[in-house]
Amino acid sequence: MSKSAIAIERMKQSGMRVTKQRRDLVAYLERHSDSYVTVTSLDAYMRSQYPGLSHDTIYRNVKAFEELGILEHEVQDEQAIVKMQCDYQHPHHHHFICTNCHRAQELQMCPLGFFEDQVPGAKIASHNFELYGLCADCAKKLAK
Repeated sequence: MSKSAIAIERMKQSGMRVTKQRRDLVAYLERHSDSYVTVTSLDAYMRSQYPGLSHDTIYRNVKAFEELGILEHEVQDEQAIVKMQCDYQHPHHHHFICTNCHRAQELQMCPLGFFEDQVPGAKIASHNFELYGLCADCAKKLAK
């Protein structure tokens, strides 16, 4: 099953209406599924396709998609960035994110255990761990 199909199924299961605009939003995210996109660029794309669509509607859908696990949300350089969920089977995961091209690479482990050992007795409610830098391709291009 494609990522878009899973996303649409999640919308249906939650009782969310599956509109043409929401399908297009999911399709846009799937086309860019290997990298994060800024919410600003997502907003610009959706408003170019649907000129009457408000910023608030787009941002509400982004928030709802995040709550349904359809997309992942980060903040980079004080800017909101999103991408389609890369692993519906294992939603808890972390990434290396290229600060140049915004491609995301899924990390294969969670470092929480390392930090739990440093705060014995603490009750950690949540965590967020992402690595930022230049991917190998961008580092190679910038070195030239």
